[in-house]
Amino acid sequence: MPDTQGKTIILGVTGGVAAYKAAELARLWIKAGHGVQAVMTDAAMHFIGPATFQALTGRPVLTDLWGATGDGMDHIHASRHAEVIVVAPASADFMSKLAQGRADDLLSTLCLARACPLAIAPAMNREMWANPATQRNLARLRQDGIMIIGPDAGEQACGETGPGRMSEPAAIFDAVETLLGPKPLSGKTVLVTAGPTFEPVDPVRGLTNLSSGKMGYAIAQAAKEAGARVLLVSGPVCLDAPAGIEKISVTTAQEMFATVMHCVNDAQLFISVAAVADYRPAQTATQKIKKTGKPLSLELLPNEDILASVASLPKPPFCIGFAAETENLLDHAEVKRKTKKLPLLVANLAQNVLGRDQAELVLLDDSGNHPLAKADKLTLARQIVSHAIELFNLSKSRQI
Repeated sequence: MPDTQGKTIILGVTGGVAAYKAAELARLWIKAGHGVQAVMTDAAMHFIGPATFQALTGRPVLTDLWGATGDGMDHIHASRHAEVIVVAPASADFMSKLAQGRADDLLSTLCLARACPLAIAPAMNREMWANPATQRNLARLRQDGIMIIGPDAGEQACGETGPGRMSEPAAIFDAVETLLGPKPLSGKTVLVTAGPTFEPVDPVRGLTNLSSGKMGYAIAQAAKEAGARVLLVSGPVCLDAPAGIEKISVTTAQEMFATVMHCVNDAQLFISVAAVADYRPAQTATQKIKKTGKPLSLELLPNEDILASVASLPKPPFCIGFAAETENLLDHAEVKRKTKKLPLLVANLAQNVLGRDQAELVLLDDSGNHPLAKADKLTLARQIVSHAIELFNLSKSRQI
């Protein structure tokens, strides 16, 4: 964990049952040596009292836009002395305020007038989370550079089960420590591939796979958080690139190969997450192939192996690969790692990962296997990038 002791954190608490978890989060930050200033909305005080946060933080809780300073400037003064604002829980209503730039209470005004990073930990009913309006607001907040932590999936206070639970305080704590910590990839360029490729058979059909791109986009965000310049080469997905990342969209494996080989000389690290098609049709029909009721044969040609091509360059970047298997995971993954001479490979069972929001992974390097417990993909991405940085720095020290 990076050394971030002594930071000042504004903890915003909005209305929701998960507000009780914010007290534990405040306790973790105080224990780590941070200063915490709690700011509560009127709705939050229906679930937990300000006295709880005042006792934990040793500071009066800010609740009113016309607060203790008497000049109505708490929304300015507070953020000028903070390294980060964290809103946990962040309700659907509060996310809407942020997306629209509204400022009708102290916390929303403070977030709008901030001079520091902002992170939110959403918490709401699963249907509220899935609602198109919430998802539009979420996309807008990501584009605005706001860090999104969670939510988790599981049993909810309403009795339903699904995504929308606020992440546990320990997970939020870790994410914020990463945000506040040193930037070990500052000055470095990381090239990431993500998503599937699409190999056209005719104008309306093609060969593809179930990759959603979520892990690749999470890796790109984690590398950006670590201070890197990130180039994201993405196949066709329904995702918005994290703020501050340079995205290049491609469709076919050949397009992805050409783009990667064009960009790779600028990169110190290459993280190959994309599920690239191994084969493409030898010919693409110019018109839709009509159904005849008879068997149809397609001749398939092998695509270039992007990761192997990069790893075999005379001066390759530090290469990290991904292996999605359906059986004998460790055996197949280790063969792939050694064959392609990779310092680090991330292995997973395809049926448990593709298209899902959570995953369970294993890291393979020269020292052995390192299992990563099941978690959301951004949490895993941060762990992968952290491990990669350690190996990258070790490889550089051996070259000196």
